[in-house]
Amino acid sequence: MYKGYKGAARQIMQRFNMRVWSDTEMKTTRGGFRGIILPRSENDDERHIVLKIASGYNIGIAVETITDMKECGYKEAHYKIPEREFPHTANKPFVKLFGTGGTIASRLDYRTGAVIPAFSPGELYGAVPELADICNLTTERLFAVFSENMGPEQYIPLAKAIGKEIEKGIDGIMIGHGTDTMHHTAAALSYMVQNPPVPIVMVGSQRSSDRPSSDAALNLMHAAKAAAESDIAEVMVCMFGPTSDKYGLLHRGTRVRKMHSSYRSTFRTIGDIPLAMIDREKISPIKKEYNRRRKDRTVNILPYFEEKVALVYYYPNMHSDIIDSLIDCKYRGIVIAGTGLGHINKPVYPAIERAAREGVAVYMTVQTLWGYVHMFVYDTGRDLMAKGIIPMGNMLPEVAYVKLCWALGQTDDLAEVKRLMLTPICSDITEREPYDGYLVYQGGVPEIREFLKSIHR
Repeated sequence: MYKGYKGAARQIMQRFNMRVWSDTEMKTTRGGFRGIILPRSENDDERHIVLKIASGYNIGIAVETITDMKECGYKEAHYKIPEREFPHTANKPFVKLFGTGGTIASRLDYRTGAVIPAFSPGELYGAVPELADICNLTTERLFAVFSENMGPEQYIPLAKAIGKEIEKGIDGIMIGHGTDTMHHTAAALSYMVQNPPVPIVMVGSQRSSDRPSSDAALNLMHAAKAAAESDIAEVMVCMFGPTSDKYGLLHRGTRVRKMHSSYRSTFRTIGDIPLAMIDREKISPIKKEYNRRRKDRTVNILPYFEEKVALVYYYPNMHSDIIDSLIDCKYRGIVIAGTGLGHINKPVYPAIERAAREGVAVYMTVQTLWGYVHMFVYDTGRDLMAKGIIPMGNMLPEVAYVKLCWALGQTDDLAEVKRLMLTPICSDITEREPYDGYLVYQGGVPEIREFLKSIHR
């Protein structure tokens, strides 16, 4: 009856003869409430009763404010969505959905209060039947992990699975993925799956499927349309464009980054502009240059990854032991996110020299994210290059980390590693940034206030 409630919360439920899943009218010192009593996490406090109200949101009611409760009905909820066989329609493109886990394939576990990867890819069709209007979908659950647990053990099998599907003649590929490290996986696949003839679209959601504000269904529809119909045959991330549901954006896998912990519009193209806008009716390219869809089945699968590579975020007063410890632990490569144009302090210089002597590949990016490494401007940069650090243009730090893992996975020859690192792949390094490739909307200033008035009425 009480499913996780304890102490004062359980006592007041017993007092009014209430139970979990009761449709309840509740009177409190702060007014009346109506909703379903939800189970509580076994780790939660004893001071609140949780209701799911008509809007779909959950609220917590402090037990000391409750004066009366009345059961108006009872219906135990079941949160598992049944799988449904996907209908195949003649003349629609065939799309393969690989499931890896993440919020787009999840449900709320009321035992712990956590979002867990519990929907199989087949269940996604049960939740979003509109997918059948877009394509013929087949699914395969490769993994069921949170994105923070994604790594080479997943990247390599995923790249190989994509290659096999392309060889079989698939028209497009979707990858359901958690958002936290989606940009890392997008970069890894950009290097491991080169020159594909079909779109490879990564998709996730910021909010789980049981929430009214979930972006899962619309993101899936947009991603399916991109995989089925887009002329852009690249590794892309498909997520909300604005915070509203007006359209989605297709971001290139080497230039995208998650930029907000909870906004649905969290993914942004950095140092460039997105590939395209997408909604349920059309795909509108923004960039003119991209790898185009082809009818052949040729793709270069290069599933290499060296795990002994580190990404180091420089901070003032950093000591050389940070770098020394990586060398002692036999790391083969280090990417530094330096300040400004690509700088670190002098106390770290001896460790950089040691890394060069011991054959560790060291590359410099900028922690500003936007802009280029320019190490010829100041003495600091010139000194660091003389000690063996190699600048990486406007490559994003996470992308440089993934690329160095990929390059060192192929060769021990540092000259060949350097050639691979400095050869642009999928626009990971560009000659220049477009004038509108750097826009940070800063609230409070007059220009942005005027702009916001035009879109928030």
